[in-house]
Amino acid sequence: MNAPHTAPHLLPEVHTRAVPAALLEALQARFCAQFSSALVVREQHGRDESAFTVPPPAAVVFAQNTQDVSDAVKLAAQYKVPVIPFGVGSSLEGHLLAVQGGISLDVSRMNQVLAINAEDLTVTVQPGVTRTQLNAAVKSTGLFFPIDPGADATIGGMSATRASGTNAVRYGTMRENVLALEVVTASGEVIRTGTRAKKSSAGYDLTRLMVGSEGTLGIMTEITVKLYPLPESVMAATVSFDSLADAVNTTIQIIQMGVPIARCELLDANTIRMVNAHSKLSLREGAMLLMEFHGSPAGVQEQVETVQAIAAEFGGQTFEWASTPEERTRLWTARHNAYFAGIQSRPGCKAITTDTCVPISHLADALLDSVTEAQASGLTYFLVGHVGDGNFHVGYLIDPDKPEERVLAEKLNHQLVHRALKLGGTCTGEHGVGLHKMDFLVTETGAGAVSMMRVIKQALDPDNILNPGKIFKL
Repeated sequence: MNAPHTAPHLLPEVHTRAVPAALLEALQARFCAQFSSALVVREQHGRDESAFTVPPPAAVVFAQNTQDVSDAVKLAAQYKVPVIPFGVGSSLEGHLLAVQGGISLDVSRMNQVLAINAEDLTVTVQPGVTRTQLNAAVKSTGLFFPIDPGADATIGGMSATRASGTNAVRYGTMRENVLALEVVTASGEVIRTGTRAKKSSAGYDLTRLMVGSEGTLGIMTEITVKLYPLPESVMAATVSFDSLADAVNTTIQIIQMGVPIARCELLDANTIRMVNAHSKLSLREGAMLLMEFHGSPAGVQEQVETVQAIAAEFGGQTFEWASTPEERTRLWTARHNAYFAGIQSRPGCKAITTDTCVPISHLADALLDSVTEAQASGLTYFLVGHVGDGNFHVGYLIDPDKPEERVLAEKLNHQLVHRALKLGGTCTGEHGVGLHKMDFLVTETGAGAVSMMRVIKQALDPDNILNPGKIFKL
């Protein structure tokens, strides 16, 4: 489990498959204005928020319904050409990059809310619906969808990467909140998995298999997710600490005492400076916990008092409250913009991002040692964490024209991930594997488990056309 002295691969392996002109002509004939081979469109669909640079796909198809997805996959399958699903391009680990060439299948126009079943607390959507669009659609029912990864990602992309985010400490991740799917397979067949029922013992759990598969086993065209009643009372609070260790230990105590906190986010002093500059705030420049409490007025007050007492034990100071929707939105918008605040703090930089998750009892060991290493390296970095889950993110800001900085950032990432694995954690809490964490997956799960994943992939996608080159190597 010890980290080797060299960093993992720094650039993805690119093995572009030829895309026959006959396929492009067939796609053009079938999709007309929904097809584009223009370079600017291809380049837009050939990059995400990762620091990888890969040639763009050969063409882009803009699907508007399930039949479009099925027809595009069937045509690609005839020529054994890769198909890479695309939502809004907010992924961080190279999920949508065309490392083996092929066609980008943009589902962002599949953005209809198909059925709101308020009495059953479920909603069915197309994959291009974003989380903010979904919550706007269900707001009048008194319900909401709590999964909030920060970016206004699509429900399809969130399902494909098994996303979570700031509310996961109370409401879980996409794994717990996706009930049923409509999926287009590698042959273009349309299948359904799961139902709107709360539970089932019928056969293999194909829904769970697809959620988190990163588009490598099928393309989701309909998604049914859980909804939750809007809490009667919501209170947000910030509390600052003189040391990062005190903030982390406060979090551990909150979780171990069973406080049903809805959100518990950590930003270090370095990141607070970046957020203040970007969002024009005046937050105290120390380690900070940004928290939110949901429930009845009495229940929220009880949670608040408990957390205040815990924070005081660890030197927490300058508690500030936000009870109105406008105040809470301002705070959480600043938190969600931490990534962009980091990027803007070093103009022209690229971010090598990483995330990991450890058992809550080992959070301090994993996080504090990683921060110490980052500070000693001399690289500019930012740190944010969904620490109520034991999950935290580090972004190392590098000059793309200085290869030595990329090497150093990957070395730090390597040390961080191996530390988490040694402590019983995972190589990625919510970003997904994509291209960036492929080497770590083998270390985490073992060669036997990855071999089983390969068997599943080869059985469901024998020609390896669905988002090839991601998660593991064939």
